[in-house]
Amino acid sequence: MAEAVRVQELPAEEDVTAVVAPIAAAPHARRGEEHKYLIAFAVVLAALMQVIDSSIVNVALPDMMGNLGASLDEIAWVSTGYILASVIVIPLTGFLGDLLGRKRYFVGSIVTFTIASFLCGASGSLGALIFWRIVQGIGGGALMTVSQAVLFEAFPPEEAGMAMALFGLGVMVGPTIGPTLGGWLTDNYGWPWIFYINIPVGALAAIMIATYVHDPAHQQRPKAIDYIGIALLIASVGSLQYVLEHGEREDWFASRLITSLAVIGVVGGAALLWRELTTDHPAIDFRVLRHRQMWVGTVLGVVMGIGLYAMAFTLPVFLQGNLRMTAEQTGIVLLPGALATALSMAIVGRLTNRVDPRILITAGALIFALAAWKLSKITGESGAHDFFWPLILRGVGLGLMFVPLTTITLAELSPQELPQGAGLYNFFRQLGGSFGIAGISTLVIRFTAQNRATLAEHVSLYDPATAARVEMLTRGMMARGADLWTAQKRALALLDRQVTGQASVIAYGEIYVLSALIILVLIPLLLLVRQTRGAGGGHAIME
Repeated sequence: MAEAVRVQELPAEEDVTAVVAPIAAAPHARRGEEHKYLIAFAVVLAALMQVIDSSIVNVALPDMMGNLGASLDEIAWVSTGYILASVIVIPLTGFLGDLLGRKRYFVGSIVTFTIASFLCGASGSLGALIFWRIVQGIGGGALMTVSQAVLFEAFPPEEAGMAMALFGLGVMVGPTIGPTLGGWLTDNYGWPWIFYINIPVGALAAIMIATYVHDPAHQQRPKAIDYIGIALLIASVGSLQYVLEHGEREDWFASRLITSLAVIGVVGGAALLWRELTTDHPAIDFRVLRHRQMWVGTVLGVVMGIGLYAMAFTLPVFLQGNLRMTAEQTGIVLLPGALATALSMAIVGRLTNRVDPRILITAGALIFALAAWKLSKITGESGAHDFFWPLILRGVGLGLMFVPLTTITLAELSPQELPQGAGLYNFFRQLGGSFGIAGISTLVIRFTAQNRATLAEHVSLYDPATAARVEMLTRGMMARGADLWTAQKRALALLDRQVTGQASVIAYGEIYVLSALIILVLIPLLLLVRQTRGAGGGHAIME
């Protein structure tokens, strides 16, 4: 990636040197790779495989429980183990790429992920499945981050927006088709096939990357391995991610385990930061955050992660839990939004060199907020058609935000800093998403309880409308053969479920309003962004 050139008062000769030096220092970044579109296809395939796998498993968990004889808490480790492993690996990808050679590490990660996928499908016990899911997470943690760094270097600076648009297709479309594909495979072929499907995809991606991707000329092997930093990373990030994954289930800080892990996460995180900023050879180079574009973009990425994951997590749950849709039906409802994301990213990829990124991100935030507001109007009687336009708007908003935000975040980094910067950016965005999901899960439960209490105040047998409703339900039960006492009991239970269901619908509406407000926080934060023209196009950066 070419170094940013600041506009300064310089004599003509010095000005020429300031422009030419970065070009000489990073010829590959300027020229782009000869087979850049084949590289793009291969790395997006790898990223898509990892993203889909993160969501495809969830719809198959009930079948796994029955087949392996596992409880809900036990089977949850199939997802948790993968997430813990991948989140720990993400910030280490820059270091591991330098240590092993980026091409070797990238191909090795894909092969690890693919072989582990086969062994996950072939697992005959819960313990074996969890173990291979952890191995799969170790391989998968590198796929998105390294893909991003490879893409950014394969394309010349003036096409950086297009590179990120191609990358975004996999990242944003993957979670949408994952549940649909997972539901279809599980229903028709059995849950092992959600893992077997990765084998041909992984093999193709590994072969193409081995053929067309090359180690960058600037790559240098680390002079020392920071074992202490790696240990602190595993302890702090692993503890914090477990807290976010299981905190709600274990009543947060009422649990001694959650409290202890939260302390380890916070203290270990502080120790990790101190260690990596003071050692000469850090495993995670937090110093890349000294670039203004990098730290501002990372903050924006955390905010976007919270708002985005809040909606991405709750919408499938609402469709399946409240509207009784199957996983396949849910995927079909979400598909138009995914297509809108793909189309908007393709367009925005060409606009990033011509339009101020802040304008694109602002427009995206406003459109996303409008979509969230429209979704807040849903009811328990809503159908698939009620979600069409809100999800189209949501897809367009995502495309407008994701591409320019990623591009401006990495724009100032030198080729040597790019892998570390991409790793940190993805790590913090993932962490923001984890915070978002944990917070939203708690709020959905609390909002539902509060709304139920409010609605229950107006549901009384002394209320004529309520009494008439209970009488109608009782007669319906008696018409089906129940005696009077049983019919009344069933009628009251059904009324209670209806009240709880309506309280849940209202709670989801409140969550979507909250998502809109969180995304709108991006707009004032954009004042911290100093780049006034398209990132990656070789434009000057204004002070």
